[in-house]
Amino acid sequence: MTPNWDDMRSFLAVARAETLSAAASLLKADPATIGRRVARLEEALDEVLFVKSPQGYRLTAQGQKLLSHAVRLEQTMLDAREDLGGQGSELSGQIRLGAPDGCANFLLPQVCAAITAENPDLDIQIVALPRIFNLSKREADMAITVSRPEAGRLLVQKLADYRLHLAAAEDYLAKHSPISSMADLSHHGFIGYIPDMIFDKELDYLSGTPFERVRLASNSASVQLNAMRQGGGVGVVHDFALPAAPNLRKILPDVFSLKRSFYLIRHEDDRRVARLSRFAESLSEGIRRELVRLEALA
Repeated sequence: MTPNWDDMRSFLAVARAETLSAAASLLKADPATIGRRVARLEEALDEVLFVKSPQGYRLTAQGQKLLSHAVRLEQTMLDAREDLGGQGSELSGQIRLGAPDGCANFLLPQVCAAITAENPDLDIQIVALPRIFNLSKREADMAITVSRPEAGRLLVQKLADYRLHLAAAEDYLAKHSPISSMADLSHHGFIGYIPDMIFDKELDYLSGTPFERVRLASNSASVQLNAMRQGGGVGVVHDFALPAAPNLRKILPDVFSLKRSFYLIRHEDDRRVARLSRFAESLSEGIRRELVRLEALA
């Protein structure tokens, strides 16, 4: 029996979503149909592709081997659809983008909304997780990171630099002792990352400040920002997020300032995939443009 494209699409959806119901939602199909297609593919290949666990469907070693072939087949089918459809430079299909949650919350929504407005047949999935994405396992088609990876078969493109400053809510500053120097910060509570959940050294903001502990912590930059908005203390904020929190005020901007960078990461196998390259170009241009706009408002 020869595998067919519907079965491969179902395999890819389950590999990405890790449950039949979530995969069915991706493909707009019935979960039982997805299950039958995966079983038919396993029968055709005479291999077990998934192990079912309480957490969902996990790829076996053979399933992991098939995944890269299935992804390449998917890209070929999408490229063929664009060429035959005469869509020119328009993008179509589905692209999954992983990003740290600060970027995912305050930059990507408006950038990706503009891209989908220009490409009505394109679906973009933004996965905001406070960790590094594994592109080899195809957790995403591409990912934005805050540091350049040093290993793996990856395409790495620097997107842009961005800046961060200390900030607190105006109400908080009005009720607490004034801050005119870095030393004054020792009398204030710090809002930041949970120390043992910092997944990238570039997110360790405590060094360079007098804070010895994090009084209010979260693994999410968005939660931290909302804690500052509610008067929970002083924290480090992306300048591009400040326009979304007008009650926050920068503290000692001429004394304390951090510069970090965003990188766009793709799997090396995708180098010749035209649609992903075009999307990466649009994404890069949009992020750079939006960073300039938002940081000018901060």
